[in-house]
Parts: sequence; C-alpha cells; structure tokens
Amino acid sequence: MTTRDFEVVRDPLWDNIRLDGAALGVLDTPAVQRLRYVRQLGHAFLVYPGATHSRFEHALGAYHLAREALAILEERGELQGVAPEDLVAVPLAALLHDVGHYPFSHALEEAGFPHHEELGAARLRTGPLADVLGGLGITGLAGRIGDLIRGRSTSPLQGLISGTLDLDKIDYLSRDARMCGVPYGNVDVDRLLASLTLLETDGGRRDVGVREKGISALESLLFAKYQMYRNVYWHHAVRAATCMFKRSVRAAVVRGALDREGIAAATDGSLMERLLAADPSGLARAVHERRLHKRALDLPASEVPPDLPAWLWEDAERLEAKEDELARDLGLASGELLVDYPARPDMLSVDLPLLTRAGKVERLTSEGRVGQLGLPRIADALYGSARRLRVFVAREAKVDPGVVVERLAD
Repeated sequence: MTTRDFEVVRDPLWDNIRLDGAALGVLDTPAVQRLRYVRQLGHAFLVYPGATHSRFEHALGAYHLAREALAILEERGELQGVAPEDLVAVPLAALLHDVGHYPFSHALEEAGFPHHEELGAARLRTGPLADVLGGLGITGLAGRIGDLIRGRSTSPLQGLISGTLDLDKIDYLSRDARMCGVPYGNVDVDRLLASLTLLETDGGRRDVGVREKGISALESLLFAKYQMYRNVYWHHAVRAATCMFKRSVRAAVVRGALDREGIAAATDGSLMERLLAADPSGLARAVHERRLHKRALDLPASEVPPDLPAWLWEDAERLEAKEDELARDLGLASGELLVDYPARPDMLSVDLPLLTRAGKVERLTSEGRVGQLGLPRIADALYGSARRLRVFVAREAKVDPGVVVERLAD
C-alpha cells in the first residue's frame, strides 16, 4: 500500500468511488494520468457535444464496479478458493484495462495498428507504473493483470474483466449514454451485479456466471449495446470523421511524419496537433473544423451481399487502394471518397454459465434459452440493423450502389 489508505472521488455516474492505496499509487503514474487526455468516444463529440469524457473517468468506473462485484461475491462466501493475488489483481486490471489505449477511441486499431490490450500489457512492465506494481509485494502482479486485460487469465474472476458480463462494458455503456445525453444505454446495473455468481462448469473450472433472476438485466445490457452502436458509435457523422482521421494518420505514417510508437503514447490533443502540421491531404484539418465528408451511399447490411470480403474492415491498406480506384472513376481525388463498413460480429454474443432457480448450471450461448433469454436469437437481425455500408465523399458525386458493391466484392 501507499502512505494513503484510501481516498474518495466524486463521479457523475456512480457518485462516490473509494480508491484504496494500491489504486492511488497506480493512478499517480504518468501512464494512467495520460488517460485524462484521451477521450472515451473519439470523434463522437462532433455529434454529441457532451461526449468529451475521458478514458480516465471510465477506468475509475470500471474499478468501482470491480470492487462492488467482489464485495457481493465475498458476502456470499463465493470467493473461497480464489487466489488472494487475484483479489488484488482484478480491481487493478479494471483500473488499467485501457492503459494502452490509443487516442481517438478504436479508430487506429481499425487503421491496422496493434490492439490496445497488447500495448497495455507491455506498458505494465515499464516505467513508474511497473515500479508501483512491483512495490505492492505480489510476485508476478503485472503479469497477472496483463493476462486479465488480454482475456488470457486462468483466474475464475476473468469474466469480470473480459467476457459477456465484463465490468468495462457495464461502465462504458452507462457512462457513454449519460454523457451523450441519450436514453439508449440504460442497464439495470444493480440487478446485474447482484446476480453475478461463480459457478463450476465442465472440467471443474469456476467461471463468472449469472443467476436466473438476472436474465432480464443481462438482456438490458445486450440491448443497450445494440442501441448505442446503432445511434452513437456508428452514427454516420461519427463514422465520417473516423474514416477521415484514419486516412490522415496512415498518410502521415507513410510519409514518416508520424511514427507508431509516438502515436501510441500520444493524447488526443498532442496527436491532433502533430497531425495538423503533417497532413498534406487536408483531411485532419477538415475533421478539426468539422467539415466532414457527406454520405453518397448508405445501405443497411440487409441490402448488402453477406459474402463481402473481410478485407473491407480488416485490411486498411487494401481498402484505401479500392477507395482511390472508386474515386478516380468519379473524378474525385485521392482521399475524397471513403468507404465504411464497420464490423463487430460479437456485438450481441453470449457465452457464460447460468444458475437456474432449480440449482442447475446451464450454459447461456448465442442460441439463447427458450422462455428465458430470447434476445440472442435475433442477434443477427439486430446486428444487421446497426451495421451499414456507407460511402462518404468530399464533393457531390453520383454513386451507383450496384457498382460499388460489385467493385468491393472483387
């Protein structure tokens, strides 16, 4: 512990958050303080002006929920047999799960940069943060936290950090909805936390699960996620800004004006300042001044062939080449036509154990449970409703949907 036993901070979502000495020591490191200057929702503030909340606030919220969940499990006596080291590591993993996050939300991962979980696990082992973790007296603590963040831990508490019911998800859906001023992210948090349990599954392994009384609360979480993707995260103007930003960053990296290591350590403000000075395309300046590309095509996934190749959302370099090819056909310059077809196939996936009222342990999956959990059974339809194929253009252009789809299918 540090010299401070605990402090209480005020949070607009959870009111009082009590931070113990270990958390306070971690918070005071530069790696975590950087998160104060990284917005949670990237360019969403261009559409929802209140969406300027940070990864730092979200980290505090996830930490708070982790402590709440552990207190509930402890009160029921369900933490017996859990390694004491894990009881320290789990709240800290919740606090540190975004320590490797890039500026501007997930845009740079879409642009082909490594996933932030890997960067975060590496960051735990360097600098003042590594010193603080090493000083807590638990051998291999940084490794334990890194495994939890990457979803690789064998701890029965892994599901609190990464999984269907992870606390990260509960906080960001609730917080994002509150700060954007939208009613879509409502989650029955108290009911959900009260329904958490540790259950023994096949092979004698224990995992985080849910009691049957929490199924409605679980559905509220899944539906909130769908609504937030449809209305906030994948809002057309948010996606236009994101596409423009991705393209400008990649161009700056190719020219050598930016490097990936520097980008990973930047904040929203510092990266944007460097980008504005290093972007000959003008895309960064246009985003900064909210002169966004407009929609020339906007098709729901239900009107898009289901077999479009995955490189559309997985290979940024190949997508850029196709964008420029389409642009030339319309008399547009490089960067004046951008294609967007974001993918999140696990958006409504479910995989966790369920304790029935009869005391039986079953497995909840994306097939749902007859008479109990029906939402996953229509997950594909909801996902298709949220997902859209869009073409954004800098200048007015007539885009033929059939031609675009045909060319993208090559």
